[in-house]
Amino acid sequence: MAPDLLLGIDIGNTVVKAVLFDLDGQQIARHGVDGTTLEPAPGTVERPVDELWDNARAAIAGCLRGIDPERLAAIGLSGHGNGLYLLDKTGAPLLGIQSLDSRAAALAASLDEAVGADLHDICLQRPWPAQTPSLLAWVKVHLPKVYAQAGTLCFAKDVIGSRLTGVRASEVSDMSGAGLLRLPEASYDARLMALYGLADAMPLLPPLMTPTDVIGRVTVEAGNATGLKAGTPVVAGYFDVVASALGSGAGTPGTMSVVLGSWSINQVFAATPARDPAVFMVTSFGPDRFTNMDNSATSAANLEWYVRTLVERAGHKGDPFALVNELVGRAAMAPDDPMFHPFLYGGRHGAHQRGGFYGIAGWHDEGHLLRALYEGVAFEHRRHVQTLTASGAHIAQVYLSGGGTRSPYWPQMMADVLGLPVRLGAAEETGALGAAMAAAVAIGICPDEEAAVARMSRARAALLPDTARQGLHDRRFAVWQRLTTAMEPFWTDLAALGQP
Repeated sequence: MAPDLLLGIDIGNTVVKAVLFDLDGQQIARHGVDGTTLEPAPGTVERPVDELWDNARAAIAGCLRGIDPERLAAIGLSGHGNGLYLLDKTGAPLLGIQSLDSRAAALAASLDEAVGADLHDICLQRPWPAQTPSLLAWVKVHLPKVYAQAGTLCFAKDVIGSRLTGVRASEVSDMSGAGLLRLPEASYDARLMALYGLADAMPLLPPLMTPTDVIGRVTVEAGNATGLKAGTPVVAGYFDVVASALGSGAGTPGTMSVVLGSWSINQVFAATPARDPAVFMVTSFGPDRFTNMDNSATSAANLEWYVRTLVERAGHKGDPFALVNELVGRAAMAPDDPMFHPFLYGGRHGAHQRGGFYGIAGWHDEGHLLRALYEGVAFEHRRHVQTLTASGAHIAQVYLSGGGTRSPYWPQMMADVLGLPVRLGAAEETGALGAAMAAAVAIGICPDEEAAVARMSRARAALLPDTARQGLHDRRFAVWQRLTTAMEPFWTDLAALGQP
């Protein structure tokens, strides 16, 4: 029998997921493994890189249980962008920093002040704390022994690709999303690296591929560890925000993907890159294929923190997210409800921005606080979308993906706050599906990404803004924006108190 399945492996900041799809994008099997997050000091967020492979191996084996590996046509990869993953000169794991890390905030600010405009001219991105080159420059200064041991700079998904195939390589979507490529050419650039203070790091940059290139084939050793058939093609894959967009049904110029995940991802597909310095980043995923993005670590990571810190700490035994949604659904809604700033991990305009609840009264309960959190996240998505439209993007349709779409309330709130129609992809694992699409294109099942999206994605719901709620959110958003401006001096003073 001819191979009839595709495997998408999606490596997030916490969970590694392996998902099997048929050639039309229908999910066949899934297995996820939660990982360890290390916070050795305030502002630092790391993971054991060895564990990353251990978890991927377990996820693949679990997903393949009962499946003949001969049926697998190809494997695609997807993973969180930025952060910093270093392998040593032998290819062994050296360092894993997640994209929620803020240790390089001061260094990134200094770089931005000194050469930010020059960097933007080349890579269409300015330095920011969890950006890969900012973190590498920090390691060079503060961990010189680690820097000296480094052999290859890569991304989360590339770590898994190297363990599956023995090949160290990366691709243009992750590299451009990290500000490491000249755009629109999507090529390495020595002057760009020199501006970061990393001229000597050029040898760390691995061979550069497109997302739909085959990087290698599963080795006998990796096959024995995972249950995969040796020789199965492994495809480079995407920066997970691009993968999730494709998996949710976006991908043609003018469509917008919003990811309600750990990060607030807001991206518009285009044939040309935005050169507006107000736009956070531009990612290339092939010739004349770009996504113009405005992003920050301000989305569902706030809810994950709330659940981990407050709900699970209280000893709740059931599904904590089901409890959260039940509480949100119970709370009566009023125009003067509390508000929330979703800046627990810093904001788009600085690591000094902090989260906070405002306007709490004695008659409010936990449901009101949680709905304020949902709304604050939605408001920051709206602010990002406004940045993109101000840069010239025309948006008529939003494709919403990410873990937050599992809530029965959050997607409709997004439609109401954005004032735009929202479509939800049928696939729960849109990142893994996008990775499988890359595999489908790589081995000729689909001629290109557009064809893969048309064949392999479908919608499960289409939501329109509720006029009354939209008007209420409009009024509250105006107040929320003034509150954000008013808090800036406090956040600045608070950050100063934390300086040595």
